Amino acid sequence: GFRKERAALEQLRGHRNIVTLYGVFTNHYSANGPSRCLLLELLDISVSELLLHSSNQGCSMWMIQHCARDVLEALAFLHHKGYVHADLKPRNILWSAEEECFKLIDFGLSFKEGNQDVKYIQTDGYRAPEAELQNCLAQAGLQSETECTSAVDLWSLGIVLLEMFSGMKLKHTVQSQEWKTNSSAIIDRIFASEGVVNSAIPAYHLRDLIKSMLHCDQGKRASAEKALCSPFFSIPFAPHIEDLVMLPTPVLRLLNILSDASLQCEEEYEDILEDIREECQKYGPVISLLIPKENPGKGQVFVEYANAGDSKAAQKMLTGKIFDGKFVVATFYPLSAYKRGYLYQNLL
Repeated sequence: GFRKERAALEQLRGHRNIVTLYGVFTNHYSANGPSRCLLLELLDISVSELLLHSSNQGCSMWMIQHCARDVLEALAFLHHKGYVHADLKPRNILWSAEEECFKLIDFGLSFKEGNQDVKYIQTDGYRAPEAELQNCLAQAGLQSETECTSAVDLWSLGIVLLEMFSGMKLKHTVQSQEWKTNSSAIIDRIFASEGVVNSAIPAYHLRDLIKSMLHCDQGKRASAEKALCSPFFSIPFAPHIEDLVMLPTPVLRLLNILSDASLQCEEEYEDILEDIREECQKYGPVISLLIPKENPGKGQVFVEYANAGDSKAAQKMLTGKIFDGKFVVATFYPLSAYKRGYLYQNLL
């Protein structure tokens, strides 16, 4: 597995939605004697953890769209290079706080299309029907007629997105007889029950995108490139406040910190700015500080750190701190939006 994963990561180096391999080293102190290790970039929270936090409510459309686009970009690149990931699941999609995107990890089961070397691919609950069939046949000592192709990855992603939307683990659902008979009706039912919360049109686009990935016939399944053309990706969503608490970035946004009066008095405004800068610099160098005097963002404080590690430390320490008699709320903020001077209005 080690050699295979290393080779795959070396071939796929340079794509922003695939984990970066920095090098390899030998750990001489492991219990079972020397072991070879991969040195990978440090990433943050996984989709698996995000699902735990959003259980029964589902993730926001902004987060689902962000994750779907990032993973499809990774798959389009991977498949173009002839690789199949073969183990796509929530635990293998991680957030990069530094680059503000989701990345694909764990290439231990990946293979070059047409050269599948292990029969047992993918994880229970995210396994495409053709891989399921191959497994059953392999257990009986038989050879499968159909090859597993890059289409298995699209199936897994379809399930991940359905779980993100519904807030439910779907392992038992996708293994049920009803799913095998009519998965489309089950997807419709999930969307009908959740559709009240989410506005109809984006939800229908997402539903159709997911259905295009979950065709039982791998030949009819959308490719990653085709899926990226879905109208779902042309809808602009704003992140919810929970998203900005969960997904770290190098920019911190402080709420409930300034009154209108202090914004109007220039002298008081300058003093407060200084106090805030001083407090924020305790956690790392501050690159920039912005306090808009007008809406959107009026009275919010945006603090840009040199890296996400510093902003994470600051977020932990500043949340709940009392400043000027008020409890501070600290969330992260998308660096890309901050750099463009784009301040989201409705986040709650």
